[in-house]
Amino acid sequence: MLRSESPLVLLLHGGLDNLSGKTGLAMLRYRTGPIVAVVDPAHAGQDLQAVTGIPRAVPVVADMAAALAYGPEVAVVGLAPSGGRLPVEMRADVLQALRAGLSLASGLHSRLAEDPEFAAVPLQDGQWIWDLRQEPAELEVATARCAALPCRRILAVGSDMAVGKMSACLELQRAALRAGLDSRFVGTGQAGILISGQGVALDAVRVDYAAGAVEAAVLAAAQDAGPQALVLVEGQGSLAHPGSTATLPLMRGSQPTDLLLVHRAGQSHVRTRPGAVPVAIPPLPELISACEALAALGRPDGLRPKVGAIALNTALLDDDSAADAVRRLADQLALPVFDPVRHGADGLLQAFTGCL
Repeated sequence: MLRSESPLVLLLHGGLDNLSGKTGLAMLRYRTGPIVAVVDPAHAGQDLQAVTGIPRAVPVVADMAAALAYGPEVAVVGLAPSGGRLPVEMRADVLQALRAGLSLASGLHSRLAEDPEFAAVPLQDGQWIWDLRQEPAELEVATARCAALPCRRILAVGSDMAVGKMSACLELQRAALRAGLDSRFVGTGQAGILISGQGVALDAVRVDYAAGAVEAAVLAAAQDAGPQALVLVEGQGSLAHPGSTATLPLMRGSQPTDLLLVHRAGQSHVRTRPGAVPVAIPPLPELISACEALAALGRPDGLRPKVGAIALNTALLDDDSAADAVRRLADQLALPVFDPVRHGADGLLQAFTGCL
Protein backbone atom coordinates (compact mmCIF):
# COMPACT_ATOMS: atom_id res chain seq x y z
CA MET A 1 0.00 0.00 0.00
CA LEU A 2 2.90 2.36 0.70
CA ARG A 3 4.75 2.80 -2.60
CA SER A 4 8.51 3.26 -2.41
CA GLU A 5 8.33 6.40 -4.54
CA SER A 6 5.68 8.12 -2.41
CA PRO A 7 7.11 11.26 -0.76
CA LEU A 8 6.25 11.13 2.91
CA VAL A 9 6.48 13.09 6.13
CA LEU A 10 7.38 11.36 9.38
CA LEU A 11 5.49 12.29 12.54
CA LEU A 12 8.08 11.91 15.28
CA HIS A 13 7.01 14.20 18.09
CA GLY A 14 9.80 13.91 20.66
CA GLY A 15 11.02 10.71 19.03
CA LEU A 16 14.24 11.78 17.32
CA ASP A 17 16.33 11.07 20.37
CA ASN A 18 14.50 8.32 22.27
CA LEU A 19 13.42 4.71 21.83
CA SER A 20 9.80 5.55 21.05
CA GLY A 21 10.99 6.92 17.73
CA LYS A 22 12.74 3.76 16.60
CA THR A 23 10.21 3.12 13.82
CA GLY A 24 10.80 6.53 12.29
CA LEU A 25 14.54 6.38 12.85
CA ALA A 26 14.68 3.04 11.06
CA MET A 27 12.77 4.55 8.14
CA LEU A 28 15.20 7.45 7.98
CA ARG A 29 18.10 5.01 7.85
CA TYR A 30 16.71 2.40 5.48
CA ARG A 31 13.80 3.66 3.39
CA THR A 32 15.03 4.23 -0.15
CA GLY A 33 12.09 6.42 -1.18
CA PRO A 34 11.77 10.14 -0.46
CA ILE A 35 11.23 11.42 3.08
CA VAL A 36 10.60 15.11 2.61
CA ALA A 37 10.22 16.27 6.22
CA VAL A 38 10.17 15.18 9.86
CA VAL A 39 7.70 16.71 12.29
CA ASP A 40 9.27 16.98 15.75
CA PRO A 41 8.61 20.23 17.64
CA ALA A 42 11.35 19.43 20.16
CA HIS A 43 14.01 19.52 17.43
CA ALA A 44 12.52 21.86 14.81
CA GLY A 45 15.19 23.60 12.78
CA GLN A 46 18.00 21.34 13.98
CA ASP A 47 20.26 19.27 11.74
CA LEU A 48 18.95 15.72 11.45
CA GLN A 49 22.38 14.13 11.22
CA ALA A 50 23.63 16.05 14.25
CA VAL A 51 20.65 14.84 16.30
CA THR A 52 20.48 11.22 15.12
CA GLY A 53 23.76 10.40 13.38
CA ILE A 54 21.79 9.34 10.28
CA PRO A 55 23.39 10.87 7.15
CA ARG A 56 20.21 12.05 5.46
CA ALA A 57 19.35 15.63 4.57
CA VAL A 58 15.75 16.00 5.74
CA PRO A 59 14.32 19.18 7.28
CA VAL A 60 12.97 18.92 10.83
CA VAL A 61 9.90 21.13 11.28
CA ALA A 62 7.57 22.07 14.12
CA ASP A 63 4.21 20.95 12.74
CA MET A 64 2.29 19.58 9.79
CA ALA A 65 1.56 23.05 8.45
CA ALA A 66 5.30 23.55 7.90
CA ALA A 67 5.74 20.04 6.49
CA LEU A 68 3.07 20.52 3.81
CA ALA A 69 5.33 23.01 2.05
CA TYR A 70 7.62 20.12 1.10
CA GLY A 71 4.94 18.28 -0.90
CA PRO A 72 4.36 15.03 0.99
CA GLU A 73 1.73 12.55 -0.17
CA VAL A 74 1.74 10.30 2.90
CA ALA A 75 2.03 11.00 6.63
CA VAL A 76 3.61 8.18 8.65
CA VAL A 77 3.31 7.82 12.40
CA GLY A 78 6.91 7.01 13.27
CA LEU A 79 6.49 6.41 16.99
CA ALA A 80 6.08 3.18 18.92
CA PRO A 81 5.02 4.48 22.35
CA SER A 82 4.25 2.22 25.28
CA GLY A 83 0.72 0.86 24.81
CA GLY A 84 0.75 1.62 21.08
CA ARG A 85 -1.67 4.55 21.33
CA LEU A 86 -1.48 7.78 19.35
CA PRO A 87 -0.01 10.53 21.56
CA VAL A 88 -2.50 13.30 22.26
CA GLU A 89 -0.07 15.97 21.06
CA MET A 90 0.10 14.33 17.61
CA ARG A 91 -3.65 14.38 16.90
CA ALA A 92 -3.75 17.89 15.45
CA ASP A 93 -1.01 17.09 12.92
CA VAL A 94 -2.71 13.84 11.87
CA LEU A 95 -6.01 15.67 11.40
CA GLN A 96 -4.37 18.43 9.36
CA ALA A 97 -2.63 15.84 7.17
CA LEU A 98 -5.91 14.07 6.39
CA ARG A 99 -7.71 17.34 5.68
CA ALA A 100 -4.88 18.34 3.32
CA GLY A 101 -5.40 15.13 1.30
CA LEU A 102 -2.44 13.14 2.60
CA SER A 103 -2.79 9.41 3.11
CA LEU A 104 -1.92 8.07 6.55
CA ALA A 105 0.13 5.03 7.58
CA SER A 106 0.37 3.85 11.17
CA GLY A 107 1.76 0.84 12.99
CA LEU A 108 0.12 1.68 16.30
CA HIS A 109 -2.15 -0.75 18.12
CA SER A 110 -4.91 1.85 18.11
CA ARG A 111 -6.59 1.89 14.69
CA LEU A 112 -6.66 5.40 13.36
CA ALA A 113 -9.22 4.61 10.66
CA GLU A 114 -11.70 3.82 13.43
CA ASP A 115 -11.02 7.00 15.39
CA PRO A 116 -14.25 9.06 15.20
CA GLU A 117 -12.41 12.35 14.63
CA PHE A 118 -10.29 11.00 11.78
CA ALA A 119 -13.08 8.89 10.28
CA ALA A 120 -15.18 12.04 9.98
CA VAL A 121 -12.75 13.48 7.41
CA PRO A 122 -13.99 12.59 3.89
CA LEU A 123 -11.17 10.91 1.98
CA GLN A 124 -10.36 12.01 -1.56
CA ASP A 125 -9.95 9.61 -4.48
CA GLY A 126 -6.80 7.60 -3.89
CA GLN A 127 -6.42 8.76 -0.29
CA TRP A 128 -6.25 6.04 2.38
CA ILE A 129 -5.64 5.27 6.03
CA TRP A 130 -3.45 2.19 6.53
CA ASP A 131 -3.50 0.67 10.00
CA LEU A 132 -0.94 -1.99 9.21
CA ARG A 133 -1.08 -3.77 12.56
CA GLN A 134 -4.00 -5.97 11.57
CA GLU A 135 -4.43 -9.65 10.96
CA PRO A 136 -4.55 -10.40 7.22
CA ALA A 137 -7.77 -11.81 5.84
CA GLU A 138 -8.29 -15.44 4.79
CA LEU A 139 -5.38 -16.88 6.73
CA GLU A 140 -4.68 -20.59 6.77
CA VAL A 141 -2.69 -22.89 9.03
CA ALA A 142 0.84 -23.29 7.69
CA THR A 143 1.64 -26.40 5.64
CA ALA A 144 5.39 -25.95 5.01
CA ARG A 145 4.85 -24.66 1.47
CA CYS A 146 7.95 -22.48 1.64
CA ALA A 147 10.16 -25.56 1.79
CA ALA A 148 9.51 -26.06 -1.93
CA LEU A 149 10.82 -22.60 -2.88
CA PRO A 150 14.09 -22.70 -4.85
CA CYS A 151 15.49 -19.51 -3.25
CA ARG A 152 17.67 -19.17 -0.16
CA ARG A 153 15.65 -18.06 2.88
CA ILE A 154 17.67 -16.46 5.68
CA LEU A 155 15.81 -15.96 8.96
CA ALA A 156 17.20 -13.61 11.61
CA VAL A 157 16.96 -15.01 15.14
CA GLY A 158 17.92 -13.03 18.21
CA SER A 159 19.34 -13.50 21.68
CA ASP A 160 16.74 -10.93 22.81
CA MET A 161 14.09 -8.59 21.52
CA ALA A 162 15.25 -5.32 19.92
CA VAL A 163 18.86 -6.34 19.29
CA GLY A 164 18.90 -5.35 15.59
CA LYS A 165 17.40 -8.24 13.64
CA MET A 166 15.64 -5.95 11.14
CA SER A 167 18.72 -3.78 10.70
CA ALA A 168 20.91 -6.82 10.08
CA CYS A 169 18.53 -8.08 7.37
CA LEU A 170 18.28 -4.68 5.69
CA GLU A 171 22.05 -4.19 5.73
CA LEU A 172 22.46 -7.67 4.25
CA GLN A 173 19.94 -6.82 1.57
CA ARG A 174 21.85 -3.63 0.74
CA ALA A 175 25.07 -5.59 0.35
CA ALA A 176 23.38 -8.21 -1.83
CA LEU A 177 21.81 -5.61 -4.12
CA ARG A 178 25.16 -3.84 -4.50
CA ALA A 179 26.61 -7.20 -5.55
CA GLY A 180 23.92 -7.57 -8.20
CA LEU A 181 22.00 -10.32 -6.40
CA ASP A 182 18.24 -10.70 -6.32
CA SER A 183 17.51 -9.93 -2.67
CA ARG A 184 14.08 -9.52 -1.07
CA PHE A 185 13.08 -8.47 2.44
CA VAL A 186 10.03 -9.75 4.31
CA GLY A 187 8.89 -7.32 7.01
CA THR A 188 7.26 -8.89 10.06
CA GLY A 189 6.95 -5.80 12.28
CA GLN A 190 5.70 -2.27 11.82
CA ALA A 191 9.03 -0.67 10.93
CA GLY A 192 9.98 -3.39 8.46
CA ILE A 193 6.60 -3.17 6.76
CA LEU A 194 6.69 0.62 6.54
CA ILE A 195 10.20 0.51 5.06
CA SER A 196 9.48 -2.19 2.49
CA GLY A 197 5.79 -1.46 1.90
CA GLN A 198 4.74 -5.09 2.47
CA GLY A 199 4.88 -7.97 4.91
CA VAL A 200 2.85 -9.13 7.90
CA ALA A 201 2.51 -7.60 11.37
CA LEU A 202 3.11 -10.83 13.23
CA ASP A 203 2.04 -9.51 16.63
CA ALA A 204 -1.46 -8.84 15.28
CA VAL A 205 -2.06 -12.45 14.19
CA ARG A 206 -3.76 -15.14 16.28
CA VAL A 207 -1.26 -17.77 17.30
CA ASP A 208 -2.92 -20.63 15.36
CA TYR A 209 -2.44 -18.68 12.14
CA ALA A 210 0.90 -17.01 12.89
CA ALA A 211 3.01 -19.52 10.95
CA GLY A 212 0.49 -19.42 8.11
CA ALA A 213 0.70 -15.63 7.96
CA VAL A 214 4.50 -15.82 7.71
CA GLU A 215 4.21 -18.53 5.08
CA ALA A 216 1.89 -16.37 2.96
CA ALA A 217 4.17 -13.32 3.28
CA VAL A 218 7.28 -15.29 2.29
CA LEU A 219 5.53 -16.93 -0.67
CA ALA A 220 4.40 -13.51 -1.89
CA ALA A 221 7.89 -12.01 -1.53
CA ALA A 222 9.55 -15.00 -3.20
CA GLN A 223 7.32 -15.09 -6.27
CA ASP A 224 9.47 -15.92 -9.33
CA ALA A 225 12.65 -15.95 -7.20
CA GLY A 226 15.30 -18.28 -8.57
CA PRO A 227 17.86 -20.47 -6.79
CA GLN A 228 20.35 -17.61 -6.44
CA ALA A 229 17.85 -15.20 -4.86
CA LEU A 230 17.96 -14.31 -1.18
CA VAL A 231 14.75 -13.85 0.80
CA LEU A 232 15.59 -12.18 4.10
CA VAL A 233 12.98 -12.71 6.80
CA GLU A 234 12.91 -10.13 9.57
CA GLY A 235 13.11 -11.82 12.96
CA GLN A 236 10.97 -10.97 15.97
CA GLY A 237 11.45 -11.69 19.64
CA SER A 238 13.73 -14.41 20.97
CA LEU A 239 13.56 -17.98 22.16
CA ALA A 240 15.45 -16.77 25.24
CA HIS A 241 12.80 -14.21 26.24
CA PRO A 242 9.97 -15.42 28.51
CA GLY A 243 7.46 -13.06 26.91
CA SER A 244 8.19 -13.90 23.27
CA THR A 245 6.28 -16.33 21.06
CA ALA A 246 7.41 -15.11 17.65
CA THR A 247 10.46 -17.18 16.71
CA LEU A 248 8.74 -20.53 16.27
CA PRO A 249 6.04 -19.37 13.79
CA LEU A 250 8.75 -17.54 11.86
CA MET A 251 10.70 -20.78 11.58
CA ARG A 252 7.65 -22.84 10.68
CA GLY A 253 6.29 -20.34 8.17
CA SER A 254 9.49 -19.42 6.35
CA GLN A 255 11.12 -22.89 6.36
CA PRO A 256 14.53 -21.18 6.40
CA THR A 257 17.55 -22.56 4.60
CA ASP A 258 19.89 -20.53 6.83
CA LEU A 259 19.83 -18.72 10.18
CA LEU A 260 21.47 -15.40 11.11
CA LEU A 261 21.94 -14.97 14.86
CA VAL A 262 21.78 -11.37 16.12
CA HIS A 263 23.22 -10.45 19.52
CA ARG A 264 24.11 -7.26 21.40
CA ALA A 265 27.73 -7.21 22.53
CA GLY A 266 28.11 -7.65 26.27
CA GLN A 267 24.43 -8.35 26.97
CA SER A 268 23.98 -11.15 29.49
CA HIS A 269 20.24 -10.96 30.33
CA VAL A 270 17.12 -10.33 28.28
CA ARG A 271 15.44 -6.98 28.73
CA THR A 272 12.11 -7.20 30.53
CA ARG A 273 9.87 -4.71 32.29
CA PRO A 274 11.17 -3.11 35.51
CA GLY A 275 10.77 -5.34 38.53
CA ALA A 276 10.60 -8.59 36.58
CA VAL A 277 12.75 -11.55 37.57
CA PRO A 278 16.05 -11.45 35.63
CA VAL A 279 16.38 -14.02 32.85
CA ALA A 280 19.85 -14.88 31.60
CA ILE A 281 20.67 -15.28 27.93
CA PRO A 282 22.11 -18.79 27.60
CA PRO A 283 25.67 -19.21 26.33
CA LEU A 284 25.55 -18.49 22.62
CA PRO A 285 26.66 -22.01 21.61
CA GLU A 286 23.63 -23.37 23.49
CA LEU A 287 21.30 -20.82 21.89
CA ILE A 288 22.69 -21.64 18.44
CA SER A 289 22.12 -25.35 19.02
CA ALA A 290 18.55 -24.72 20.18
CA CYS A 291 17.73 -22.54 17.18
CA GLU A 292 19.20 -25.05 14.75
CA ALA A 293 17.38 -27.98 16.37
CA LEU A 294 14.00 -26.21 16.28
CA ALA A 295 14.50 -25.01 12.70
CA ALA A 296 15.06 -28.62 11.66
CA LEU A 297 11.64 -29.71 12.97
CA GLY A 298 8.36 -29.49 11.08
CA ARG A 299 9.99 -29.74 7.66
CA PRO A 300 9.13 -31.94 4.70
CA ASP A 301 12.58 -31.55 3.11
CA GLY A 302 14.75 -32.94 5.91
CA LEU A 303 16.96 -29.83 5.81
CA ARG A 304 18.78 -28.89 9.01
CA PRO A 305 19.41 -25.13 8.79
CA LYS A 306 22.57 -23.81 10.40
CA VAL A 307 23.55 -20.46 11.86
CA GLY A 308 25.85 -19.23 9.13
CA ALA A 309 27.06 -16.04 10.83
CA ILE A 310 26.56 -13.70 13.78
CA ALA A 311 25.45 -10.09 13.44
CA LEU A 312 26.88 -8.40 16.53
CA ASN A 313 25.31 -5.12 17.66
CA THR A 314 28.22 -3.00 18.98
CA ALA A 315 26.37 0.31 19.11
CA LEU A 316 27.19 0.80 22.81
CA LEU A 317 30.95 0.33 22.29
CA ASP A 318 33.70 2.56 20.94
CA ASP A 319 35.53 1.53 17.79
CA ASP A 320 38.38 -0.33 19.48
CA SER A 321 36.09 -2.15 21.91
CA ALA A 322 33.74 -3.07 19.05
CA ALA A 323 36.57 -4.55 16.99
CA ASP A 324 37.76 -6.53 20.02
CA ALA A 325 34.25 -7.84 20.75
CA VAL A 326 33.83 -9.01 17.15
CA ARG A 327 37.22 -10.74 17.16
CA ARG A 328 36.69 -12.49 20.50
CA LEU A 329 33.22 -13.78 19.59
CA ALA A 330 34.44 -15.07 16.22
CA ASP A 331 37.20 -16.97 17.98
CA GLN A 332 34.80 -18.34 20.61
CA LEU A 333 32.15 -19.57 18.16
CA ALA A 334 34.34 -20.38 15.14
CA LEU A 335 31.77 -18.50 13.02
CA PRO A 336 31.92 -15.31 10.96
CA VAL A 337 31.01 -12.32 13.16
CA PHE A 338 30.31 -8.80 11.89
CA ASP A 339 28.52 -5.65 12.98
CA PRO A 340 26.65 -4.95 9.72
CA VAL A 341 25.47 -1.48 10.76
CA ARG A 342 28.89 -0.29 11.88
CA HIS A 343 31.04 -2.00 9.26
CA GLY A 344 28.65 -2.95 6.45
CA ALA A 345 27.31 -6.38 5.58
CA ASP A 346 29.71 -7.52 2.87
CA GLY A 347 31.19 -10.01 5.32
CA LEU A 348 27.77 -11.45 6.12
CA LEU A 349 27.01 -11.76 2.41
CA GLN A 350 30.30 -13.58 1.88
CA ALA A 351 29.46 -15.94 4.74
CA PHE A 352 26.09 -16.90 3.31
CA THR A 353 26.72 -16.85 -0.42
CA GLY A 354 30.44 -16.86 -1.10
CA CYS A 355 30.02 -13.61 -3.08
CA LEU A 356 32.52 -10.74 -2.85
